[in-house]
Amino acid sequence: MTIHRNPLRGTLTTSITTTLLAFAFPVMATPEPSDWQSVVAQAEGQTVYWNAWGGDARTNRYIDWVVQQMQAQYSVNVEHVKLDDTGSAVARVLGEKQAGNDNGGSIDLIWINGENFAAMRESDLLFGPFAESLPNFALTNAAGNPEVVTDFTLPTEGYESPWGKAQITFYYDSAQTETPPQDMQALLDWAEANPGQFSYPRIPDFTGSTFLKQALIELTEQDEALYQPIAESDFESVTAPLWAYLDELHPHLWRSGRSFPDSGPNLRMLMSDGELSLAFSFYPTDAAVAVMEYELPDSVRSYVLEGGTLGNVHFVAIPYNSPNKAGAMVLANFLLSPEAQAQKQSLTMWGDRSVLDIGHLDADAQALFEQGDRHPSELPADALANTLPEPHPSWMTALQEAWLERYGVN
Repeated sequence: MTIHRNPLRGTLTTSITTTLLAFAFPVMATPEPSDWQSVVAQAEGQTVYWNAWGGDARTNRYIDWVVQQMQAQYSVNVEHVKLDDTGSAVARVLGEKQAGNDNGGSIDLIWINGENFAAMRESDLLFGPFAESLPNFALTNAAGNPEVVTDFTLPTEGYESPWGKAQITFYYDSAQTETPPQDMQALLDWAEANPGQFSYPRIPDFTGSTFLKQALIELTEQDEALYQPIAESDFESVTAPLWAYLDELHPHLWRSGRSFPDSGPNLRMLMSDGELSLAFSFYPTDAAVAVMEYELPDSVRSYVLEGGTLGNVHFVAIPYNSPNKAGAMVLANFLLSPEAQAQKQSLTMWGDRSVLDIGHLDADAQALFEQGDRHPSELPADALANTLPEPHPSWMTALQEAWLERYGVN
């Protein structure tokens, strides 16, 4: 959470009525992304069905704010369709294509990255290229920040618009732990000395899956293989050190590894309840926000591993059969505005890192990102300098399947 699969989440909660209504209205002309004035004019009055993970109150709080701003500023209605699993939305678009519904799709914008983006591109399920035509895209300074045009090693080619940055960040209760573990071997040693005080989310949760990749990058001696399609490598050989490590780690986890938390927010709840004293999140400010909102004690501190931690950019994309592409593009562009990015990064809203190149913004825009003194539970300003890149998306699916085969006991 980087995702943002975010980051990568069970059940799509839209009504079938949405799909039926899509067929009831005339098909809108496909907007030309480069004619931005026409895009904005066509977007007015449209309702954009934005499919996005709904499993965290802070994310939902921010999206609620976006909904209000889009109506007030552009007369565009936005409906947040809350997902448990982004894969279910991908499957819906694929099902619509197979049914010949090429114009009246039920999804207008989707929060996506990683293997879900790869799957949609492979099946030609996305509209584009559009991202580089968004007026605010230039604020990312893509030439100097190639991460905003690369998704799990794959070039986005304008079929996704960057939205935020995520990176694994550990946090611990300094009242119980003086020196937290700084690498995977130290984490195993710490878990053995503090049984039941650490865990990770059950796979296929995106935060849990990212933990597997973090461990694999550090443990395998063939890490270069992770950045190529999995078919080009010996999966068993590359991942053998990971499974050996987890076999040792699991007996010392929360509930002795017989059960796993459901999600990153659930890890935070277990920390709040005192069941864990070490946890991690894909949002670097997660612990600081939780302390500010009295979910975690003041003694909680954040840190990253000495060798760096896995990070990525999460995006939004438009399905090929969206009937409201203009509204979706206006929404994607607003999400890249300094106003929206600063609000998203604020600890009082969500705390998700900006994809804009803040140093290239004008003085007024830079001022929006000033948040005063750093919170004691927050990371130091330069802590995220060592970001480990995401492996090729094919590794995520294979790791999830292998984990479930070995450990999927609940």
